[in-house]
Amino acid sequence: MEQASRSQPVFAGILAALVGFTSSFAIVLAGLRAVGASPAEAASGLLAVCAVQALGMLWLARRHRIPLTLAWSTPGAALLASTGIVHGGWPAAVGAFLVTGALIVVTGLWPRLGRVVAAIPAPIAQAMLAGVVLELCLAPVRGFAAHPWEVGPILLTWLVLLRFARTWSIPGAFGATLVVVGIDAARQGGLHGLLLPHLAWTTPALTWAGVLGLALPLYVVTMAGQNVPGVAIMSSYGYRVPWRETMAVTGIGTAVGALAGGHAVNLAAITASMAASPDAHPDPRRRWVASYTAGWAYLVLALLSTALTTFVSAAPLDVVSAVAGLALLGTLSSSLAGALSAAEEREAAAITFVVAASGLTFLGIGAAFWALAAGLLVRVVRPRSSAQ
Repeated sequence: MEQASRSQPVFAGILAALVGFTSSFAIVLAGLRAVGASPAEAASGLLAVCAVQALGMLWLARRHRIPLTLAWSTPGAALLASTGIVHGGWPAAVGAFLVTGALIVVTGLWPRLGRVVAAIPAPIAQAMLAGVVLELCLAPVRGFAAHPWEVGPILLTWLVLLRFARTWSIPGAFGATLVVVGIDAARQGGLHGLLLPHLAWTTPALTWAGVLGLALPLYVVTMAGQNVPGVAIMSSYGYRVPWRETMAVTGIGTAVGALAGGHAVNLAAITASMAASPDAHPDPRRRWVASYTAGWAYLVLALLSTALTTFVSAAPLDVVSAVAGLALLGTLSSSLAGALSAAEEREAAAITFVVAASGLTFLGIGAAFWALAAGLLVRVVRPRSSAQ
């Protein structure tokens, strides 16, 4: 019994890493490719975010003895996928990632910046996130229409597991994707590309389009969609997040990972409860082992990420995007619910959602920035007394 108790947080940490990785790594690859990364650069970016979040978890969990779990920014990756290539190409995107890391560090050092982000009305922030992820959420439908025999088994696996084992629905769909991709690769004569871990250095370029159209929206969705909920989840289990140090670790990690193509690292939101809840260990003082184990598991996954990227790249883009879309359905539904939760904010939220979902680029700046600007403008000019 004692042995089982000791191994419980270890298994919880491994499970948290596997679920976190398999449920959203396809979103990261799709986002990095959308902003101009080559397959090798996208693989490098995935490796970078895996490694830096793993090292951050190992440091924070061991130092503070709390189950503090880090993750890559899943809504941020979806933002990249919807933004597309900014002026300046991939180097400008890397520059934007670097600026995002700097802003996260400043948030920890200068609380006023955090309050500015918190001052953005939640319905508008949620509406922007919903509009950002909408395009990827349509991928399963479009993928099934284009490749029914490849995407069909993935959707069927997801539906069955959604009914009987909800936690494993996305990892199960990912497993079905691997089978489909393996069959497709065998038909085409095997895999072609990098298999061993490889980091591709990119010299960053700073452009206004990159900063306004990518860095600022990426910072906002990372803070509003990951860091703030992450703190709330940890608090619900009785843990206080060391805010300043966590922002420093994740911000510096984001900046370092950016040079190898990583987009953003932050507090975990979805998988945080897997390490912080009683399921990880009955004793709250022992749950930190789950996060510590997850850190080591992510280092192993980082070593495998390049080969996995090469493997999934062998499939049609619609097939991999289908898994990414399924993984974001929960984000879409919760974001839409948050956007429409307050009746007096619905008009501004609707404008924000429409602009973000449009994918427009104006003055070289992507839709996410203009969605925030439009939503805040409507909120300011709309008479508050007319709210229904």
